[in-house]
Amino acid sequence: MSASEFSPDMHDLPVAGGAESPLHGFQGDRGRQPASSLSPPGLTVAVSRESGARGGTIARRVAKKIGWQLYNQELLDYVSQDGMIRDNLLANLTQTAPRWAEDRLAQLIADGQMTHDDSVVHLARTILAAAAQGDVVMLGRGAGYVLPRESTLNVRIVAPLSDRIAYMAQWSRQSAEQATETVRLRDEGRSHFVQTHFRRAANDIYQYDLLLNSSALGEDLCVELIVLAAQAKQRARLEAANR
Repeated sequence: MSASEFSPDMHDLPVAGGAESPLHGFQGDRGRQPASSLSPPGLTVAVSRESGARGGTIARRVAKKIGWQLYNQELLDYVSQDGMIRDNLLANLTQTAPRWAEDRLAQLIADGQMTHDDSVVHLARTILAAAAQGDVVMLGRGAGYVLPRESTLNVRIVAPLSDRIAYMAQWSRQSAEQATETVRLRDEGRSHFVQTHFRRAANDIYQYDLLLNSSALGEDLCVELIVLAAQAKQRARLEAANR
């Protein structure tokens, strides 16, 4: 997906440089051992969204509220396409994290859950390397399909089509007809990306931990629900590790 196909709320997402260290806020009981020695020490919140549903803004606000690093679509693409930055990310992981990332990547390919396309493999490796750090929020690029469920809170942000078109028209200053076409093309592009490279359907509700209607709930409540769910899931992982 090209830069021109980014969601309209990407404009206000902070894009960290590849050399910057992740920011960590809510840590849970960080000193305890994770559920598996090869599992990330912290959780990843993976956010996917319908075009115009304000998923980008919600993801940014979640990351800011809990002090976690945000990897938006643009940053994931940038890191995955730059071999040096990608290698540096892997090199800075703990001793077991690269093994976890490579084992997960090999499993996805062997199980036919991901294509062998070089660019997608690089993208998946970047997603896994970033998630191996723990305590990150990821927006788009199939992160929820790449990462294992036990260490990921998989969130889908949706809204009625009429609301998404209205938001798109307001943000991009398009006519209703133009906004309708923009939303349609972006939804189709994202669905095609997921179906082609991860063999999944983006509208399959059962693959998500949270399915939130941003029009019905509003941004504030969506953010609060995601944060509460992330903290609860992290606590459950830590409690399981100590049994």
